[in-house]
Amino acid sequence: MAENRTEKATPKKRQEAREKGQVARSVDANGAIVMMASVLALSAFGPMMYERMAEATVTILDLVKDPSVVDRRGIGELFTTVGGHAFAGAAPVVIVCAIAGVLANVLQVGFKPSTKALKPDFKKLNPMSGFKQMFSPNTIVEGVKSVLKICAVGAIVFIALYPKLDEMAALVGMPAQALFPTLAEMILHLAQRAALAYLAIAAADVFWQRYRFEKQLRMDKEEVKQEYKQQELPSEVKGAQKRRAMELARARMMDAVPTADVVVTNPTHYSVALRYDSDNPAPVVVAKGTDHLALRIRREAADHGVMVVPDPPLARALYASVDVGRQIPEEMFAAVAQLLAYVYKVAGTARAAA
Repeated sequence: MAENRTEKATPKKRQEAREKGQVARSVDANGAIVMMASVLALSAFGPMMYERMAEATVTILDLVKDPSVVDRRGIGELFTTVGGHAFAGAAPVVIVCAIAGVLANVLQVGFKPSTKALKPDFKKLNPMSGFKQMFSPNTIVEGVKSVLKICAVGAIVFIALYPKLDEMAALVGMPAQALFPTLAEMILHLAQRAALAYLAIAAADVFWQRYRFEKQLRMDKEEVKQEYKQQELPSEVKGAQKRRAMELARARMMDAVPTADVVVTNPTHYSVALRYDSDNPAPVVVAKGTDHLALRIRREAADHGVMVVPDPPLARALYASVDVGRQIPEEMFAAVAQLLAYVYKVAGTARAAA
């Protein structure tokens, strides 16, 4: 099917993907921008942070030199004073990094929050899907990218650091007052080069993510044709078609209820019909509904001798995580197996009594 998707996504398809929170976004770009912002912020506010740290150190030593002073003023004042100096020193860097993180996301995807992306998706809790995702081509590509990123940044840091080994060896024995600024300057220069390398990697990742996203959004010719047909129809006709399709789907679902082995209920708000046969490796949901539709499913099952079993937790879980026509996930095998064993046992007892 993937090889038939040769057409670019239509604006409608892009809008639907955007509403679901599906956008071309590079995590590396966000990380690289925040890292560069933090390096620049440290370069600008580093001297002030150094002064604040010095003040905090002097304050601590001044407070603890006389134990009686600490007893009178309390440990709380000690932590409050030190915390105030630490916050004042780190706040500019934290604020700059936070602003950079927000801007990085806005520049990539624009400012349009998606509420659908925040809704829980029980399908993502399926361990089988997660296991398949672990060994998907995209996961392998991301793993190779991570290794290459580490190697590239590590190589640049090594190239920058290796010529300075003699200079670093000369720092041994240097007074602490002069050692700290020297080390800070050396580390800052290394961080700047690493940030530049990370920016270059992130730029390449932006192009890769956009290419991958465009490939995922591609449509086949039939999808494009059907979408344009839908756009040409009046809204009343579209609504009627949608209602008709829902009615047909519901009718097919109700026709499948007599073929079920059991109907699991809430017992009033949810009903889920399950069928298990040799054609499928796991039980399949053939019908499900809530409230009025749930009542119709229970009545249809009763009319055709399908056992109705109340199991509220299982009914809610099946309704939320399994679509009609789909097999149950592996984590529900044990619960459904116990339920079917009970159903078969009761049915066997009834036949023996007859």
